[in-house]
Amino acid sequence: MVTQETKKPTSKRRRDITRYLLAIVSLVMVNMLVYNYFFRIDLTEDKRYSISPVTKQMLGELPGEVFVEVYLEGDFPSGFKRLQQSARETLDEFRIYADGNVRYTYFDPNSITDEKKRTEFMQQLGQKGIQPTNLRATEEGKQVERLVFPGAIIRYNGKETAVNFLKGNLAATPDERLNQSVEGVEYELAAGIRKIAFQGSKTIGYITGQGELEFQQVTDLLGSLQQYYRVAMGNLNEIPSLEGLDLIIVAKPTQPYSDADKYKIDQFLMNGGKAVFFVDALDANLDSLGRGGTFAMPYNHNLDDLFFRYGVRLNPTLIMDLNSGFIPLVTGYTGGRPSTEMINWRFYPLLNKFSKHPITRNLDAVYSKFIGTIDTVKATGVIKTPLLYTSRYSRIMQAPVPLTLEEARMDVNPEQYQAGEQPVGYLLEGTFTSLFRNRRAPAGVANTTVKEQGVPTQIAVFSDGDLIRNDVNPRTGQAYELGFDRFNNIKFANKELAMNTIHYLLDSEGLINVRSKEIKLRPLDRVRVQEEKTYWQVLNLVVPIALLALFGVTRYYLRKRRYEKF
Repeated sequence: MVTQETKKPTSKRRRDITRYLLAIVSLVMVNMLVYNYFFRIDLTEDKRYSISPVTKQMLGELPGEVFVEVYLEGDFPSGFKRLQQSARETLDEFRIYADGNVRYTYFDPNSITDEKKRTEFMQQLGQKGIQPTNLRATEEGKQVERLVFPGAIIRYNGKETAVNFLKGNLAATPDERLNQSVEGVEYELAAGIRKIAFQGSKTIGYITGQGELEFQQVTDLLGSLQQYYRVAMGNLNEIPSLEGLDLIIVAKPTQPYSDADKYKIDQFLMNGGKAVFFVDALDANLDSLGRGGTFAMPYNHNLDDLFFRYGVRLNPTLIMDLNSGFIPLVTGYTGGRPSTEMINWRFYPLLNKFSKHPITRNLDAVYSKFIGTIDTVKATGVIKTPLLYTSRYSRIMQAPVPLTLEEARMDVNPEQYQAGEQPVGYLLEGTFTSLFRNRRAPAGVANTTVKEQGVPTQIAVFSDGDLIRNDVNPRTGQAYELGFDRFNNIKFANKELAMNTIHYLLDSEGLINVRSKEIKLRPLDRVRVQEEKTYWQVLNLVVPIALLALFGVTRYYLRKRRYEKF
């Protein structure tokens, strides 16, 4: 006869086996769901580990495998380690969202033991565009200097491009600049992949015919744009319309536009075209200065009414700024030869104040030459966003402005430089009204039907035509990189400003918005850390051990007391 006592162990065993099987089945189902439905959760406040939706979409559409070789490898200080870790984590995310089509490896150029081969390899990296930096570190109690390459080479289908991670504003502190570099890792990698893996479908037109910058003076910018878009040059006087273009560039016109020319531009914008204007209000050129100097007089480019209708006005002024560039100036003669020194030239302001817009976020200083002021005027339906400013130590000179090299030798009176920060570039977004509203189309144009109210579009206006002009080597005739100051051997962010502006205008909801990513820097209070160092060491090391010991003793006492009753 089976008693109740013999049934209990059997039923308990059956219940335990059932629970065990249910647990296994549940784990298998959860794993199947996780495998088929991928998700990641970023619990940080600033979403520092999240990849933007537009980057995910681009990675999901990769047509083939992309290989990334990162050279930010080695034992670095904490700031560089953070940048190194950010690059690694970003590439891990890229690999997941690209379904394995992104592969990467890390390599330390300093690990090459052969000195000759190491030097050759580093020179090749420099030629490819990866800018080295000299890093000071402590190794085995000694201060050592090492040349590091905070960048990567991205390769796809036989093509390659260089990516630099160390970006940001040089005027910022080292910690702030490294933080800006961390913020830009996703954009730099994603932009590099897009450049070599996707063929651009947009077409940019560089407008000529009114004395604009010649091809050799903009060859570096146009060459860089050709890596992303189709680029064409056209004389506005010889083409019937701007149809077929997505964006036009107007750079430093010196001759007047006819009404027919302005009509072509106006109707192009009314139909949704984009435009970037780099326009000087005054005729000022350093090369034209003689011993007696000259006067900067207004250009007659006949664009004032066009800009006024769209919401901005270029004033007939020049800005002098205490934060400015340098020019070579003969200061005397030694042994019959001229002695040249680099003298501060206040008509060349260095623009280092930017708005928090994706175009200018974390941008380094921009070099300007004979730049003027811009005012905004009422334009219904247009949003006006200032992009960059002079320093607050500026001075506004009204036309006609006397220009003489003696100005560089004069003592500065700080009281004259109190005009404050002056905006010198604007982004205009919205629905524009045609300049030819309630007017007939000019004679000589193909399409005489005036579109008086446009569709939403965007325009960028900068009050310096030289912002995108690259210098040319007078001996070889080769163009220098845009933004490179050959006299001081410094590279400025002019090309990055122009490229960001064009990227934004052609795809304002696209990859350029990744630049708006912000990671808050939360530095420790070093004085407080030093004062409370012992307290926090005890709290983190001794207290947990003491609590664990107390828990063990208490548990032992309670168990002993409980079982002693039996």
